[in-house]
Amino acid sequence: MNQERVRELLQEALEENKSLYLIDLQFLSDNKIKVIVDGDSGVPLSECIRISRNIEHNLDREEEDFSLEVTTPDIAHPIAVKRQYKKNINRILKVKTATEEFEGTLTEVTEETITLFWKAREPKPIGKGKHTVEKTKILAYQDIKEAKVKIIF
Repeated sequence: MNQERVRELLQEALEENKSLYLIDLQFLSDNKIKVIVDGDSGVPLSECIRISRNIEHNLDREEEDFSLEVTTPDIAHPIAVKRQYKKNINRILKVKTATEEFEGTLTEVTEETITLFWKAREPKPIGKGKHTVEKTKILAYQDIKEAKVKIIF
């Protein structure tokens, strides 16, 4: 399997639609190729088909037999690329660092950090009972071990 040729064809297909980007490219046993793509506003099935055809129709099946799967990340898949954070602004994320876990609404994305916002019930500083406080946490990408979008039904 000419992996470099597959990469070229994939890049060519992605360049036709600048809102799409590569999450993962895997060359598995039995000549299976798995491509995971995402988009700034999702990925329609027609785009997966277009990418698949661009790769498939430019490789010679007589030379080498292969299977090809072009898909999008499933909902339980952790965020893998910085660009995915932008499309998830205003969604609730569960973020793990080496020492802590946070769950909050993604409110801001920069080149270096993300910002989470949430409300928490905490004991009052004076007297009995609890009150609601608003919290914000700015996390650098390098500190994030895993981030997933929380699914709410």
